[in-house]
Amino acid sequence: MDEIEYLGSRILRWQVGASTFLAWPEAGARLMNWNITYPDGTFRDIITWPELNDASELVKARGGNPILFPFSARTFDRGNINFWRDPEGNQRPMPMHGIARQSAFEITRVDETGFAAKMIPNDEAYEAYPFQYDFEVIHRFESKALTVELRLKNNDQVSIPWSAGNHFYFNLPWVDGTERRDYAISIPANKACKHAADGSLFPVDSFKKTDSVANPDLVDRIHYELTQPIVNCSCSMDDSKLEIEVGADEEPNPGYAVVTWTQSDASQFFCIEPWMGPPNSPENQVGLHWVKPGRTEAFSSTVRV
Repeated sequence: MDEIEYLGSRILRWQVGASTFLAWPEAGARLMNWNITYPDGTFRDIITWPELNDASELVKARGGNPILFPFSARTFDRGNINFWRDPEGNQRPMPMHGIARQSAFEITRVDETGFAAKMIPNDEAYEAYPFQYDFEVIHRFESKALTVELRLKNNDQVSIPWSAGNHFYFNLPWVDGTERRDYAISIPANKACKHAADGSLFPVDSFKKTDSVANPDLVDRIHYELTQPIVNCSCSMDDSKLEIEVGADEEPNPGYAVVTWTQSDASQFFCIEPWMGPPNSPENQVGLHWVKPGRTEAFSSTVRV
């Protein structure tokens, strides 16, 4: 592990076997890039990172793995976007994708296998999420794998809700000369839905568990009630693949979700996002989880190639 300069700050770089990982732990605990060099000298980005002009663009950069906490995507309170109603009945602000990606973190562990970083909530974060807690993000790096664990410790006297997630920006297509139609994704979900403009979820009645990545219907689709934890994305031209494991159990929590998204047909990324639940979980009560006082709960996701 070593330090390199980036946009006037220090970021960290790990070389683990054939893999190189870049991260900015203090800035949202952000994993920025993961790439692999193969024995024949060829190079593949697994998780991609865009060119930025300055550090102010970091929070909304379309790359790496932004951490979504305490809730993923948009929240609503009775039709009002970017708000939620806390357990005491108070309406509170909540930015899209929560408060972690724009927050400062402090490193709690760093070594040759990865790092852990704890969020430092500011006044805006406490206004949005008014609890006493420790939120820690742990990254574990292997030669051909990455594990991200999101850990919430409740230091309060009341149970606190959360439904966090990852927003992996995968490099796709990843084989030269291929297109999205050359890739298939398999998501073992019993249900799928979309997020309506009023915050509600409406079901997708007909969907394939294995589908072409080129299918535009995959954009903004939420898949949940997973029957097993492994999601696969593969290239038909050379049998290379991505494997995403959602959670740490053989039978996933029924609220866990996998979201598929991309910005446009021309984008060089495709997002496959393991979440603890669908959007607007406080209002829809789907995929909302609670941490009791004094307890610590965790959500992990592993990517393999």
